Amino acid sequence: MTFRTRPAPLTLTGRLVELRPLERSHHDGLLEALTEGDLWQRAWYTSIPSPDGLAAEIERRIGLIETGEMIPFTAFDAAGRTLGLTSYYDIAADVPRLHIGYTWNRPSAHGTGTNAESKLLLLQHAFEDLGVFRVGLTTQWVNFQSRAAIERLGAKQDGVMRAMSRYRNGALRDSVEYSIIEPEWPAVKANLQARLAVRA
Repeated sequence: MTFRTRPAPLTLTGRLVELRPLERSHHDGLLEALTEGDLWQRAWYTSIPSPDGLAAEIERRIGLIETGEMIPFTAFDAAGRTLGLTSYYDIAADVPRLHIGYTWNRPSAHGTGTNAESKLLLLQHAFEDLGVFRVGLTTQWVNFQSRAAIERLGAKQDGVMRAMSRYRNGALRDSVEYSIIEPEWPAVKANLQARLAVRA
Protein backbone atom coordinates (compact mmCIF):
# COMPACT_ATOMS: atom_id res chain seq x y z
CA MET A 1 0.00 0.00 0.00
CA THR A 2 0.97 3.62 -0.33
CA PHE A 3 -0.49 7.09 -0.03
CA ARG A 4 -3.45 7.96 -2.23
CA THR A 5 -1.80 11.36 -2.71
CA ARG A 6 1.82 12.04 -1.78
CA PRO A 7 2.10 14.36 1.28
CA ALA A 8 3.14 17.85 0.15
CA PRO A 9 2.91 21.43 1.45
CA LEU A 10 -0.55 22.97 1.12
CA THR A 11 -2.88 25.38 2.91
CA LEU A 12 -5.67 23.96 5.10
CA THR A 13 -8.40 26.46 5.98
CA GLY A 14 -11.05 26.26 8.68
CA ARG A 15 -13.33 28.75 10.36
CA LEU A 16 -11.04 29.52 13.32
CA VAL A 17 -7.61 28.72 11.96
CA GLU A 18 -5.62 28.50 8.74
CA LEU A 19 -2.57 26.26 8.38
CA ARG A 20 -0.13 27.54 5.77
CA PRO A 21 3.12 25.94 4.60
CA LEU A 22 5.97 27.18 6.81
CA GLU A 23 8.03 29.95 5.19
CA ARG A 24 11.06 31.92 6.33
CA SER A 25 8.91 35.06 6.13
CA HIS A 26 6.86 33.72 9.08
CA HIS A 27 9.80 34.23 11.44
CA ASP A 28 8.76 37.54 13.00
CA GLY A 29 5.17 36.47 13.64
CA LEU A 30 6.36 33.21 15.16
CA LEU A 31 8.87 35.07 17.32
CA GLU A 32 6.10 37.29 18.66
CA ALA A 33 3.96 34.21 19.42
CA LEU A 34 6.91 32.43 21.01
CA THR A 35 7.80 35.26 23.36
CA GLU A 36 4.22 35.71 24.60
CA GLY A 37 4.54 34.76 28.24
CA ASP A 38 8.07 33.38 27.73
CA LEU A 39 6.53 30.22 26.30
CA TRP A 40 9.82 28.45 25.57
CA GLN A 41 10.87 28.78 29.23
CA ARG A 42 7.57 27.77 30.83
CA ALA A 43 7.18 24.72 28.59
CA TRP A 44 10.76 23.50 29.12
CA TYR A 45 9.73 19.86 28.49
CA THR A 46 8.61 20.53 24.89
CA SER A 47 10.37 21.06 21.57
CA ILE A 48 9.59 24.80 21.59
CA PRO A 49 12.75 26.64 20.47
CA SER A 50 14.25 29.64 22.23
CA PRO A 51 13.94 33.00 20.48
CA ASP A 52 17.61 32.73 19.47
CA GLY A 53 16.99 29.26 18.05
CA LEU A 54 13.81 29.99 16.12
CA ALA A 55 15.47 30.82 12.79
CA ALA A 56 17.48 27.58 12.94
CA GLU A 57 14.33 25.60 13.76
CA ILE A 58 12.53 27.12 10.77
CA GLU A 59 15.49 26.18 8.56
CA ARG A 60 15.53 22.65 9.98
CA ARG A 61 11.84 22.10 9.27
CA ILE A 62 12.06 23.58 5.77
CA GLY A 63 15.05 21.33 5.06
CA LEU A 64 13.02 18.28 6.06
CA ILE A 65 10.38 19.16 3.44
CA GLU A 66 12.99 18.57 0.74
CA THR A 67 13.83 15.10 2.10
CA GLY A 68 10.16 14.15 2.48
CA GLU A 69 10.52 13.71 6.24
CA MET A 70 8.25 16.57 7.38
CA ILE A 71 5.45 18.86 6.17
CA PRO A 72 5.48 21.86 8.55
CA PHE A 73 2.68 24.40 8.91
CA THR A 74 2.35 27.83 10.50
CA ALA A 75 -1.01 28.35 12.20
CA PHE A 76 -2.86 31.67 11.87
CA ASP A 77 -6.15 32.70 13.45
CA ALA A 78 -9.07 34.20 11.53
CA ALA A 79 -7.66 37.70 12.04
CA GLY A 80 -4.30 36.68 10.53
CA ARG A 81 -2.43 36.59 13.85
CA THR A 82 0.37 34.01 14.00
CA LEU A 83 -0.41 31.30 16.55
CA GLY A 84 2.41 28.78 16.26
CA LEU A 85 3.68 25.70 14.43
CA THR A 86 2.61 22.14 13.76
CA SER A 87 3.81 19.41 11.40
CA TYR A 88 3.29 16.09 9.71
CA TYR A 89 6.40 13.96 10.29
CA ASP A 90 7.55 10.32 10.49
CA ILE A 91 5.96 9.87 7.07
CA ALA A 92 5.97 6.27 5.82
CA ALA A 93 4.27 5.11 2.63
CA ASP A 94 4.32 1.36 3.31
CA VAL A 95 1.46 1.37 5.87
CA PRO A 96 0.77 4.27 5.02
CA ARG A 97 1.16 6.35 8.18
CA LEU A 98 2.41 9.64 9.58
CA HIS A 99 2.62 11.56 12.84
CA ILE A 100 1.17 14.94 13.77
CA GLY A 101 3.30 16.88 16.19
CA TYR A 102 6.10 19.32 16.98
CA THR A 103 3.14 21.57 17.79
CA TRP A 104 3.11 24.72 19.87
CA ASN A 105 0.76 27.69 20.06
CA ARG A 106 0.89 31.05 21.82
CA PRO A 107 -0.65 30.86 25.32
CA SER A 108 -3.53 33.23 24.52
CA ALA A 109 -4.73 30.77 21.84
CA HIS A 110 -5.14 27.94 24.34
CA GLY A 111 -8.77 27.05 24.94
CA THR A 112 -10.03 29.01 21.91
CA GLY A 113 -10.75 26.01 19.69
CA THR A 114 -7.94 26.79 17.25
CA ASN A 115 -5.89 23.75 18.23
CA ALA A 116 -8.92 21.44 17.99
CA GLU A 117 -9.70 22.79 14.53
CA SER A 118 -6.04 22.45 13.50
CA LYS A 119 -6.17 18.78 14.46
CA LEU A 120 -9.45 18.34 12.57
CA LEU A 121 -7.93 19.88 9.42
CA LEU A 122 -4.75 17.79 9.67
CA LEU A 123 -6.55 14.54 10.44
CA GLN A 124 -9.17 15.06 7.75
CA HIS A 125 -6.53 15.74 5.11
CA ALA A 126 -4.50 12.73 6.28
CA PHE A 127 -7.34 10.21 6.28
CA GLU A 128 -9.56 11.52 3.49
CA ASP A 129 -7.07 12.98 0.99
CA LEU A 130 -3.75 11.26 1.64
CA GLY A 131 -5.35 7.92 2.46
CA VAL A 132 -3.32 7.16 5.60
CA PHE A 133 -4.22 4.19 7.78
CA ARG A 134 -2.54 5.34 10.99
CA VAL A 135 -1.88 8.78 12.49
CA GLY A 136 0.47 8.82 15.47
CA LEU A 137 0.73 11.48 18.16
CA THR A 138 3.62 11.49 20.63
CA THR A 139 4.05 13.63 23.71
CA GLN A 140 6.09 13.62 26.88
CA TRP A 141 5.00 11.87 30.07
CA VAL A 142 5.25 15.13 32.05
CA ASN A 143 3.25 17.13 29.49
CA PHE A 144 -0.12 16.53 31.11
CA GLN A 145 -1.83 19.29 29.11
CA SER A 146 -0.80 17.70 25.81
CA ARG A 147 -1.73 14.20 26.97
CA ALA A 148 -5.21 15.40 27.98
CA ALA A 149 -5.68 17.18 24.65
CA ILE A 150 -4.67 14.08 22.66
CA GLU A 151 -6.98 11.88 24.72
CA ARG A 152 -9.88 14.32 24.11
CA LEU A 153 -9.36 13.70 20.38
CA GLY A 154 -10.22 10.05 20.92
CA ALA A 155 -6.71 8.76 20.23
CA LYS A 156 -5.74 5.47 21.89
CA GLN A 157 -2.62 5.21 24.03
CA ASP A 158 -0.27 2.63 22.55
CA GLY A 159 2.30 2.75 25.31
CA VAL A 160 4.99 4.61 27.24
CA MET A 161 8.52 4.59 25.85
CA ARG A 162 10.86 5.11 28.78
CA ALA A 163 14.17 6.99 28.57
CA MET A 164 13.80 7.62 24.84
CA SER A 165 15.89 10.79 24.80
CA ARG A 166 16.94 13.70 26.99
CA TYR A 167 15.48 17.11 27.70
CA ARG A 168 17.52 20.25 27.15
CA ASN A 169 18.48 20.15 30.84
CA GLY A 170 19.87 16.61 30.48
CA ALA A 171 17.03 14.80 32.30
CA LEU A 172 15.81 11.58 30.71
CA ARG A 173 12.59 11.89 28.73
CA ASP A 174 9.74 9.36 28.75
CA SER A 175 7.45 9.58 25.72
CA VAL A 176 3.79 8.55 25.45
CA GLU A 177 2.64 7.22 22.08
CA TYR A 178 -0.97 7.52 20.87
CA SER A 179 -2.62 6.65 17.59
CA ILE A 180 -5.81 6.95 15.55
CA ILE A 181 -6.40 4.36 12.85
CA GLU A 182 -8.65 4.70 9.83
CA PRO A 183 -11.67 2.75 11.21
CA GLU A 184 -11.72 5.12 14.21
CA TRP A 185 -11.62 8.29 12.11
CA PRO A 186 -15.42 8.77 11.67
CA ALA A 187 -15.97 8.82 15.45
CA VAL A 188 -12.96 11.08 16.05
CA LYS A 189 -14.18 13.45 13.31
CA ALA A 190 -17.71 13.58 14.76
CA ASN A 191 -16.30 14.32 18.21
CA LEU A 192 -14.14 17.19 16.94
CA GLN A 193 -16.97 18.64 14.87
CA ALA A 194 -19.29 18.55 17.91
CA ARG A 195 -16.68 20.29 20.06
CA LEU A 196 -16.21 23.01 17.46
CA ALA A 197 -19.95 23.46 16.88
CA VAL A 198 -20.37 24.99 20.34
CA ARG A 199 -18.01 27.79 19.23
CA ALA A 200 -20.10 28.64 16.15
